[in-house]
Amino acid sequence: MLLVIKKDYDAISKEGARIVAEQVCKKPDCVLGFASGSSPLGLYKELIRMHREEGLDFSKVTTFNLDEYVGLPPEHDQSYHYFMWENLFKHLNVHPRRIHVLHGMADDVEAHCAWYEEQIVKCGGIDLQILGIGGNGHIAFNEPGSSLDSRTRINILTEKTRQDNARFFDSIDQVPKYAITMGIGTIMDARKLIILANGKSKAPAIKVTIEGPISAMVPATIVQMHHHATVLVDEEAASQLSDEWREE
Repeated sequence: MLLVIKKDYDAISKEGARIVAEQVCKKPDCVLGFASGSSPLGLYKELIRMHREEGLDFSKVTTFNLDEYVGLPPEHDQSYHYFMWENLFKHLNVHPRRIHVLHGMADDVEAHCAWYEEQIVKCGGIDLQILGIGGNGHIAFNEPGSSLDSRTRINILTEKTRQDNARFFDSIDQVPKYAITMGIGTIMDARKLIILANGKSKAPAIKVTIEGPISAMVPATIVQMHHHATVLVDEEAASQLSDEWREE
């Protein structure tokens, strides 16, 4: 695990985009795993800029998304399907048939999750997975207590997560109580990971993720075991880390 501390959100976003661009240039038909939420937005904006201004080509790239709310149709403005199309996919030359987003309205969720896992395997596995981190240490929607070898499945969202996400809805009552999420085991199978965190609100979770023992109660701690994980944090998110992490 490599920890990279940058000055601010803009700096970690650009560094994350640089890593993604390097992967795409090295392997044009790579498989990228994307995250939703506010953390990767700056990275996505930089990828869009690189595509438009520098010709970064996504035409052969295959994508998989981490999660989706159960009960929200793709066209709902708070679904992650909608989020990804508005904030990334429609601005790049990714072929629609190569885009995979979990379906929150699936009739048979268990079968849909199994199909999703099969598609990842069929595509050769994820080369680079982008992750955010929740205030309670969750990755994707793998909440505290999730099995560290879990696979894509439906999961109950904690009140902490629903409260954190309520800012995107008119009220917390509108925040779904369930989500479909890529499992921790599936995430750890990716060849490379990028974890993004910014702001003081993420400082406690980052401290435990980097310095704490590996525990299912803080799912993000499992990245300590990944052979090629890069944790990108700004100064505020790094504010509770021990001084040793800042030594030259």
